[in-house]
Amino acid sequence: MRTINRRAMMTGSGAAAFSAAFGLPIPFGRYLPDGLKPILSAEAVAQALDTSIDGKSGLSVLSDRPLNAETPPQLLDEAVTSAQHMFVRNNGLTPNFSDENIANWRLVIDGEVETPLDLSIDDLRNDFDPVTLQLQIECGGNGRRFMTPAARGNQWSFGAISCAEWTGVRLADVLAKAGLKDTAVYTGHYGADPHLSGDPDKTPISRGVPIQKALEPHTIIAFAMNGQDIPLLNGHPLRLIASGWPGSCSQKWLTRIWVRDQVHDGPKMTGQSYRVPKFPVAPGVEVADEDMKIIESMPVRSVITAPTTASRFAPGVPFTVRGHAWAGDRAVSAMDISIDFGASWQRATLDAPVNRFAWQHWRTNVTLPEAGYFEVWARATDDAGIMQPATQPGWNPRGYLNNLQHRIAMFAV
Repeated sequence: MRTINRRAMMTGSGAAAFSAAFGLPIPFGRYLPDGLKPILSAEAVAQALDTSIDGKSGLSVLSDRPLNAETPPQLLDEAVTSAQHMFVRNNGLTPNFSDENIANWRLVIDGEVETPLDLSIDDLRNDFDPVTLQLQIECGGNGRRFMTPAARGNQWSFGAISCAEWTGVRLADVLAKAGLKDTAVYTGHYGADPHLSGDPDKTPISRGVPIQKALEPHTIIAFAMNGQDIPLLNGHPLRLIASGWPGSCSQKWLTRIWVRDQVHDGPKMTGQSYRVPKFPVAPGVEVADEDMKIIESMPVRSVITAPTTASRFAPGVPFTVRGHAWAGDRAVSAMDISIDFGASWQRATLDAPVNRFAWQHWRTNVTLPEAGYFEVWARATDDAGIMQPATQPGWNPRGYLNNLQHRIAMFAV
């Protein structure tokens, strides 16, 4: 009796149907892994509800209350993310500050410190050494759109990432002036964004980090972005940057840092918020809160920023593929590209980061050997040898940390 091979079924039916629809062959269709379809039929592109956001250009809005909007990959092509292209992640309402509010802004440092501080932005500028760093910020739910089965939350695809140039002061220096007590183990962050309910007694989000992360020299209190005021939607006039960890740790509209003698338990710190199972679980199962752990360093990831998906090139003529890669607390050590559905890989040129926690730029030349449909797959490897997977690395109830490889479609005609 003849055995039917699942891969043959995929390439013989799914790929053939795709070829018929587009009028082009898939030269490497025999290598298409089981369960994957050509990206033009399988790719879920974020659908914009509205793209008219003050100060932003071309972002795809995922929700409008609270406002959340991601950056299409081609708009991430800048070496340093511009204000107009930086994604927006909110949990509460966007605040509305007067000039007087900004002029009188205060940041309180209290809790497990010897000397509580009440600082103005001028105090930060004048009393501490300034630092300027390129720092990536990534939403913990980046990639959630591709979780199977679907996970609740904003359906981010690949664009909940940015790497701007931030100017501010080291949180470690501010905490040193306050004098940490031996009992200090965690921070709790608070901002001025209103709760969705409008209740002034409710806080939309208050997360924190272990003291070791707070004291890391690249964790900063920022008052400028790309040499200008921080955009309101991204935290003006003051925000925390705890790069390499979920962006929710980088509190916007920062007003208070509470130094705790325990793990912080503010809104979005408990239950299943920004947590993943302590052990692998089957897709779709319920996981008890006590079996969840707090997300810390983000996983290795890369994005293709040029060319755009569905671009057309002449067969046999090389063109450049480029993008960025990053790896949470780690560095990226290698970047590889495939045009045959992962059957073989070619090494890309990978730049070193300009400073720790900056994303790394990469590029390579690609040649499509004959007419047809192709895909470019991007795969980053971090300095611990951990490599991006072709599919979701493991399911979790909230759809966090899905660092599957970015794929774009190419036509050789």
